[in-house]
Amino acid sequence: MGQDSTGRAPILLINPNSNEATTTMMVAIARSVVADGFDIVGATARRTPAMIVSPDVLEAAAPEVEEIARARTGACCGIIVSAFGDPGLAGIRAAMKLPAVGIGESAMLEAAGNGRRFGVATTTPLLKAKIDALPEALGLRSLYTGTRFAVGDPEELVRDPARLRAALAGAVEACIAQDGAEAVIIGGGPLGEAARELQPMFAVPVVAPIPSAVRRIIRLVTA
Repeated sequence: MGQDSTGRAPILLINPNSNEATTTMMVAIARSVVADGFDIVGATARRTPAMIVSPDVLEAAAPEVEEIARARTGACCGIIVSAFGDPGLAGIRAAMKLPAVGIGESAMLEAAGNGRRFGVATTTPLLKAKIDALPEALGLRSLYTGTRFAVGDPEELVRDPARLRAALAGAVEACIAQDGAEAVIIGGGPLGEAARELQPMFAVPVVAPIPSAVRRIIRLVTA
């Protein structure tokens, strides 16, 4: 894949949640950390809810994510799946040679760096089993301290940034104080702005998944 009209190599960020505003926010976060010579372009699912909060919807999102990736494969040098359960990532990797990462796996690999014990703070309790399965699949189970959930309805929280930030802060604190986490991931693409705001509030690293995925895809593309 060559450069686009700006002279930069595009990385495709796929938002499995059908919310254009969320995609715009994710792309802005990704662009703020992307390496020189690269750009981030966004694509938004159409057949999913505005926010994925349950395991059946997460699984149902995978085929559309794969369709988007196939349709855009000639126009990018790498792909980021920007939902914490990484829907469609396995199918993309099986079908394409293009480097692809998910924000869930990328965040966990970064959080577990240097053997750190890590937890997840997020808003979607129905996805607990899916989140728990990620460190198992990555061989990180021994370092995973579990997931803590913000108090409140996920979709209501995400519409109120101050309330979302406060609720997630409580979950981060629980990961640290009750579970012994040495790093805490903010688990979700739509939580990207809250993740950045929470980082200065804690002594332990608070890992934002979108920047983690950007750093990882750049390493893979340039390897």
